[in-house]
Amino acid sequence: MTKISLLRYSCNSIPFISFSAITRIGWAISIRDYSSSHSNTSIPTKGKFGATRRFDNVMCLDNAVSLFNRMVRTQPLPSVFDFSKLLKSMVNMKHYSVVVSLFEEMRKLRIPINGFILNIVINSYCLMHRSDCGFSVLAIYLKSGISFDIVIFSTLVRGLFAENKIKDAVTLFKKLVKENICEPNEVMYSTVMNGLSKRGHTKKTFDLLRVMEQGNIKPDPYIYSIVIHALCKDRMVDAAINLLNEMKQKGITADIVTYNSLIDGLCKFGQWEKVRTLLSEMVNSNIYPNVHTLTIVTDGLCKEGKVEDAEEVMRHMIGKGVEPNIVTYNVIIDGYCLRGQMDRARRIFESMIDKSIKPDIVSYSTLINGYCKNNKLDEAMDLFHEISRNGLRSDIFTYSIILKGLFDVGRTDFAQIFFVEMQSTGLKPNFCTNLILLRGYFHNGLVEKAMSLFRKLEIQREDTDIEFYNVVINGLCKNGQLDKARAIFEKLSLIRLFPDVITYNTIINGFCLEGLLDDAKNMLRKMEENGCSPNNGTYNIIVRGFLKFSKISEMTTFLKEMTERDFSFDASTVELLIDVIAKGPSLLNMIPQFPLGNKK
Repeated sequence: MTKISLLRYSCNSIPFISFSAITRIGWAISIRDYSSSHSNTSIPTKGKFGATRRFDNVMCLDNAVSLFNRMVRTQPLPSVFDFSKLLKSMVNMKHYSVVVSLFEEMRKLRIPINGFILNIVINSYCLMHRSDCGFSVLAIYLKSGISFDIVIFSTLVRGLFAENKIKDAVTLFKKLVKENICEPNEVMYSTVMNGLSKRGHTKKTFDLLRVMEQGNIKPDPYIYSIVIHALCKDRMVDAAINLLNEMKQKGITADIVTYNSLIDGLCKFGQWEKVRTLLSEMVNSNIYPNVHTLTIVTDGLCKEGKVEDAEEVMRHMIGKGVEPNIVTYNVIIDGYCLRGQMDRARRIFESMIDKSIKPDIVSYSTLINGYCKNNKLDEAMDLFHEISRNGLRSDIFTYSIILKGLFDVGRTDFAQIFFVEMQSTGLKPNFCTNLILLRGYFHNGLVEKAMSLFRKLEIQREDTDIEFYNVVINGLCKNGQLDKARAIFEKLSLIRLFPDVITYNTIINGFCLEGLLDDAKNMLRKMEENGCSPNNGTYNIIVRGFLKFSKISEMTTFLKEMTERDFSFDASTVELLIDVIAKGPSLLNMIPQFPLGNKK
């Protein structure tokens, strides 16, 4: 038998166990009934240790630990179910490491444990992204004579997917089936299919559906919804519709989740007639659109700029008794902000408040972002200060929006004061914030400040990926410091970072701005030699460089390559070309052919 090793090192002194060991020992596996409506650490609601209300008072970590300490000193000890309930409440509070510590304390004190508690511990490890430690708990099952159940393995599979260990998750699933360790149920199948689908493995998700259809456990509407969602996400909308029709032929009634998944896919590709057909089909089947359906449709319309239509859909749904929620309002607010219609966005914001729906931080951030993009900084700042007055706390995303807005209008001094204020609240700048600072400094000519931040972040090596270097190279080029930009570009290979098409386009543009057209041409060839294909932007940058310095006759090769690659001039290139021809109409004859439009 092949032994698979998913365990790498010891965890909290809990001994290891491999799946081959489980099979060798030959434990009888008892499979408990489990449905998707149950938690994977579900426990009885009441034990010896008083009434349920004793646990209802556990509102924070200190209360929970204090109660645990009282419980372990109580004689006789509270029931194992009371300990289970306490640990489960701490999982709900997301104090996973404390759950593990208290479990170790229980073992030291020789307090009895059961399968519920071990399930909770495995789940805690998996939520900490330490599935390796979760596997080590299996040894305690064997040592204690506690039977395994499907819940344990579903939790471990979910944990492996959460850590992006797709191969290990699939291997475990196959081994459980092949060696009859347990028979997968709907929850196990949905866990595997969800894990595969969220990571882009649409074909494997679909193939597993077909395998499931041949087995004892038949797929339910939720399983089909997972596959339909995966197909839509992979742009296979027609296949998703075919699967829905297949469900009907098999007598499987699609539910609201199935329809919402398909409607979401259709909205993303603007297939509104099919959306209308599905909505009618739902109602005819006595499946009525819910608030999630409403939000999906309004979001799709807003992303296409059809915000008035989205509002009309919302009004229609309200008339049918479906009340929009905070997410629906945020979608429409964002739709108007994207169109620069801030008065309408603010009207939706106010109407939401009138309906006693309290704006959340997303509502405020969306509206603030709209004001900033339309250079209405005063309105943005007023709204920002309103956040704390309404009992909310600005997050790093909100601060980053304001920072960008301040830099965009050149208010650099205030931006730096605002950044210090942000840090004083305990918020640490993230990758996005640091990029905003770098771009803001470069945009406003504060090259020394930008380079000081660059050197600091580079030393810390936090999030210093190629995008980070692209911002710095671009900033230096635009501030006339091509030599420094080139030096940073050249050292990328030394730090094992590979330039992408944006990096190459940026440095080529830098050469063109300085009239170093031979260097630009050489970089284009080097780019292709290094396996990075130029795009439409690359050729437009070079052509603009030749036009700017009136090197018309030398453009022929690049124009021919653009035609062969089905590239075309963008708006900036066409505008510059028109200016050049206006100054010397005879130059038009020197250009054999040039592709207009913007195909790519």
